Amino acid sequence: MKRFYLCIDLKTFYASVECVERGLDPFKVDLIVADAKKGNGAICLAISPKMKARGIRNRCRVWEIPKYVHPIVAKPRMKKYIEYSAKIYSVYLKYVAKEDIHPYSIDEMFLDVTNYLKLYKKNPIELAKTIIDDVYKTTGITATAGIGTNLYLTKIALDITAKHSKTNIGYLDEEKYKKELWHHTPITDFWRINVGTENRLHKLHLKDMYDVAHCDPKILYKEFGKNAKFLIDHAWGIEPCTITDIKAYKPKHNSFSNSQILFKDYNFEQTRIVLSEMIDNMVLRLVEKKLYTSYIGIYIGYSKNVIKPLKFSFKLEEATSSYKYILNKVLEEYDYRINEQFLIRRIGITFGNVSEKRYEQINLFTSFEAAKEENKLEETVIKIKNKFGKNSILRATSYLSDATGRERNKLIGGHNAE
Repeated sequence: MKRFYLCIDLKTFYASVECVERGLDPFKVDLIVADAKKGNGAICLAISPKMKARGIRNRCRVWEIPKYVHPIVAKPRMKKYIEYSAKIYSVYLKYVAKEDIHPYSIDEMFLDVTNYLKLYKKNPIELAKTIIDDVYKTTGITATAGIGTNLYLTKIALDITAKHSKTNIGYLDEEKYKKELWHHTPITDFWRINVGTENRLHKLHLKDMYDVAHCDPKILYKEFGKNAKFLIDHAWGIEPCTITDIKAYKPKHNSFSNSQILFKDYNFEQTRIVLSEMIDNMVLRLVEKKLYTSYIGIYIGYSKNVIKPLKFSFKLEEATSSYKYILNKVLEEYDYRINEQFLIRRIGITFGNVSEKRYEQINLFTSFEAAKEENKLEETVIKIKNKFGKNSILRATSYLSDATGRERNKLIGGHNAE
């Protein structure tokens, strides 16, 4: 059975929300979403469609905006954007069951509408128009839609075809894709092809998807390894993965990470404080989900790239969720490996091999009663934070002048929440 998917994107979402909240038309007003406190170097999280029409690129820095443009500067409000996203998701649920929806990001969703066309007596384009019209009526946000016979074509229809459509809707099947986009350039317009991939393709004298489709597969596999399979399939407009497959997928190995760019350059001791805070938050996440980790990865980015970033990882003797145990191991490695001469600006931590299974290694230094008490204490802390907020109870470390936890707890995705 031929399948039909929609990929719906909300136009310059954050900027559009800020315009709607102010009663402004995003297509007629210059507005940016940026933290003015960070000065001209601040990144614009979004710019209004009118500014995009002027040729200004999205996610530019404030200083890159031409001097003749004087935009309204809206402070990011992540909670507000999440509220709008949830309201728009409820619009999708009026037409499609949640099992047939795959959220790709806060402002972009895939919908499998195959089984709904007969129900609504509409073709895919008509149904897409009905949904995006409802989104606008409900929230005032303008949406665009890509329609395709597989998930890849749907995404390409959105990213390339819909942009040139007066209806904000693009459609592709395999034949239409080959006819209209095989020779489209730049090739970086295609999903999953970045500048690095483009350079490697150019090295092979491949400039567009037609060239990739007709290249000897042996050459592509030699250059890209197993990833050549995706490249070749996409060059022909093929994508076997479905939303059902995505929802059924279970990774063999789980991990989660946390990273931050520091507010200023930090020295050895200051970074140690922030590292301790980050481990505390990640351990609480383990305890809340009743998970354990046996692998730690650390990333340290030095200021102004004076030397290469420090990356190291190590295995723990046992899978654990103990804050004391993990903190001691991390700081031990940090103290041994860090170059104290240089200032630090970036920190990243990864907990790997995360699972529900805990393998305890019996030794003379293990106190199971102490571990049990520590776990109870962590669970109590989680309950308090969930009820009264992240800053309601903190370790003493977070009250040191160089700590970042209290400030970051007010953020969502690294940006202002309110």
